[in-house]
Amino acid sequence: MPPPVVTPYLIGLVTAPLAGAIIKPLLRGTVKLTVGIGLQVRKLAEEAREEFQDLTAEAKAETAAAETAPRSTVTVPTVTAPKKV
Repeated sequence: MPPPVVTPYLIGLVTAPLAGAIIKPLLRGTVKLTVGIGLQVRKLAEEAREEFQDLTAEAKAETAAAETAPRSTVTVPTVTAPKKV
């Protein structure tokens, strides 16, 4: 009868190549998925940054236009609703 240490060792020798054949594709798929998600997040962040830059440029242009536009001295009267009795 072999000592009990040999049995787990033999099981490890037999299952290691099988586990490698199963684990390697799983790890490859996980890495591909992670890289794909990272690229998608990078793309979304770039689009958000561009949108924010556009909004900032528009706000600066509107502010500059408001500062250079002549100010009107015309007052607009306010209209109040008649009171109900």
